[in-house]
Amino acid sequence: MTTMDDKDGFIWLDGQWLDWREAKVHVLTHTLHYGLGVFEGIRAYQTDKGAAIFRMQAHTDRLFRSAHIMNMAMPFNKSQIDQVQCEVLTKNKLDSAYIRTMCFYGSEGMGLRADNLKVHVMVAAWTWGAYLGAESIEKGIRIRTSSYTKSYVNSTLCKAKANGNYINSILALQEALATGYDEALLLDNQGYAAEGSAENLFIVRNGVIYTPETTSALEGITRDTIMVIAKEQGYSVVEKRITRDEIYVADEAFFTGSAAEVTPIRELDGRQIGTGTRGPVTEKLQALYYDYVKGRRDDHADWLTFVA
Repeated sequence: MTTMDDKDGFIWLDGQWLDWREAKVHVLTHTLHYGLGVFEGIRAYQTDKGAAIFRMQAHTDRLFRSAHIMNMAMPFNKSQIDQVQCEVLTKNKLDSAYIRTMCFYGSEGMGLRADNLKVHVMVAAWTWGAYLGAESIEKGIRIRTSSYTKSYVNSTLCKAKANGNYINSILALQEALATGYDEALLLDNQGYAAEGSAENLFIVRNGVIYTPETTSALEGITRDTIMVIAKEQGYSVVEKRITRDEIYVADEAFFTGSAAEVTPIRELDGRQIGTGTRGPVTEKLQALYYDYVKGRRDDHADWLTFVA
């Protein structure tokens, strides 16, 4: 089996293009020990006009917001990061890809003070299919309510897409997989639905689309995209607190995320949702989403950055 460190290609690190296998850091890298770093996951799609990165500027903006929240001084500006995120596709000859951009502290020092550290930046890209499996895009997935609570808004900084925040997600997903489910649903500290391990949640009931407030959930870019598309299609989209049993009796439910895209949910905690398959609203929004990311629609042209 090919591992992530054993591939042909190039990775950008601190202003230089390195051979994939040579892009390494020291074992005393601060972020490796304490988890303080920020990152983005961005999708690029093959279109009739060539490779295009979906909502790249929105992702770069969030990366810089995350760094600001975490008090990390960015050594590069947004234009430089955007240029590299385009170049990583051409350097690796990719028509469609998942792009991972990360800012992390190096091995300049150790300890919680973190006051003598340099911020390093890396950008890599690779081919990555449907995050939750190709079959799930049509059939939907089975999820369970996690025994792990989503990090409380004041226990960590939830608006940052921070490395360490995902310990919570990893534990929740491992628990779900170990008990025969495909994904986890995390509740907030008051018992309301927050998000999946790496996805935002939507439900549909009586033609109205609901999504949890982002008090403790990440402000997802795919979430925002779906909300825009849904409103333009005439749907009412409501942000509110959602209880677990509201999901049980929903007509439809689905997850969104840059990796997960738009994935239907057919079951929660052993309870069938709606007809137990992808619902009509989910199918319509999913189809529109793929039209946009693959350049088949002209409106919202600013959502695509074409890579020459």
